[in-house]
Amino acid sequence: MKKNHRAGLLVSLAGAASLLTIAGCNQSAPSEQGADTTQAATGTSAPTTASFGKTQDGTEVQLYTLTNAHGLKVSITNYGGTVTSLLVPDKSGQLGDVVLGFDNVSGYQSPEYQKSGPYFGALIGRFGNRIKGGKFTLDGKEYTLAKNNGENTLHGGKKGFDKVVWQAEPGTSADGQTLTLKYLSKDGEEGYPGNLNVTVVYTLTSNDALKIDYSATTDKATPVNLTNHAYFNLSGGKDVLGHEVTIPADRYNVVDAGLIPTGELRPVKGTPFDFTTPHTIGERIAQVPGGYDHNWILNQTAGMHAAATVYEPTTGRTMEVTTTEPGLQFYTGNFLDGTLTGKGGTVYGKHAGFCMETQHFPDSPNQPKFPSTTLNPGQTLQSTTTYTFGVRK
Repeated sequence: MKKNHRAGLLVSLAGAASLLTIAGCNQSAPSEQGADTTQAATGTSAPTTASFGKTQDGTEVQLYTLTNAHGLKVSITNYGGTVTSLLVPDKSGQLGDVVLGFDNVSGYQSPEYQKSGPYFGALIGRFGNRIKGGKFTLDGKEYTLAKNNGENTLHGGKKGFDKVVWQAEPGTSADGQTLTLKYLSKDGEEGYPGNLNVTVVYTLTSNDALKIDYSATTDKATPVNLTNHAYFNLSGGKDVLGHEVTIPADRYNVVDAGLIPTGELRPVKGTPFDFTTPHTIGERIAQVPGGYDHNWILNQTAGMHAAATVYEPTTGRTMEVTTTEPGLQFYTGNFLDGTLTGKGGTVYGKHAGFCMETQHFPDSPNQPKFPSTTLNPGQTLQSTTTYTFGVRK
């Protein structure tokens, strides 16, 4: 156990055979001090709250906007825990929105959006990425999940965490303004076992990072793989092909035609998957059938470690991704096709955004050689990812 009870997802990767140790000391969920108490201690005001419209079943949802002293702003709705906008400065100091999304909750529930299912900015669970055949066996029992990606289960099923209304509490911490979101995923939801209590804390820090802390407990053994599905575009342009990407990973998951890992962890050297040195997204994407939508096995796994660096030359914006997770799903918006119109009338065509989804590996419940994603009763899952923004002039 690390000092100060900040045990996280401690992963030891020895070749392909790996084990996940989930801290089992029943740590309390991230701090939930009231805004008044914390505000007095930090001198920071609480996030603002506004209506974000009503869901199709008539539930009123809210939009919470967090700001920091440098003018950065992130807006998050409790519908799906979705990051709807993120304003960061360019090299001239001009703020620009660097994520894809909509101005109202109705955009996330339109027939076009439901059909294409891009998961703009949403929290993903109970299990991020794909599970082959919509089933897995745990402790000798087979579980059947809701299939929503051909014969497979994707991002939690037909109604994953991206489509539920979370309990929200805006507040502050020593790091900056916060939004604490809670959700109880009940036993049997989408086919998963156990009542899973999930807490996600978004923090917009004073050093220009969007920090996401995930924690969860369960009363039955269950697979859990939590992430965020924000689509970034640091230029504000029509596509992200000119962004330069670095990923400190020497291997990636080879996948089949259904994007299910074959089990092979292939070296990136000499392939279009080698981002150990900077390459633009568009430089070699034509060599990858369908575009990038793969999991990279990060070289470092202990504590908070580097997952990616992105640089956009025209605006000078940079984004550094760090995480406690062992993998990174780098996705380049291959399925966007211009049928969705977002904020300010922006049409989202192919490659309009890219995703950096920190995670455990796809199909882990069916792949015993991958790091385990099983959370057991008495354990507390803890995971952290930060997206830190800056400029190069």
